[in-house]
Amino acid sequence: MVLSGSVFEEQIGYARAVVDGDRVYVSGTTGFDYATMTISDDVVEQAEQCLRNIGAALAEAGCGFADVVRVRYLLPDRADFEPCWPALRRCFGQVRPAATMMVCGLADPRMKIEIEVDARRRSA
Repeated sequence: MVLSGSVFEEQIGYARAVVDGDRVYVSGTTGFDYATMTISDDVVEQAEQCLRNIGAALAEAGCGFADVVRVRYLLPDRADFEPCWPALRRCFGQVRPAATMMVCGLADPRMKIEIEVDARRRSA
């Protein structure tokens, strides 16, 4: 189990990531900076923070973005997705995981993007 220090993990009762053998499941991760519990108003900055948060969880689980096999993007506004593509491509462009983008409401109106990934560790 990987915890990020987000107050949401304690309040809701979940882990940032769960390791099951060679599989790593990273929970939906938003653009909050968990050290300060602040979030930018800019969707691209939120996406970049999501990726930093996910990268930290993957590293703690013993893998990285190169190990991601599935990614899900959740956004309340579909128009916000395309501006995030360059940041997403930096992490996933060479990896090419299976991906889904869904338009849906998120838990907090300040959240503009949430990203969830599944990874496979190369050596369990």
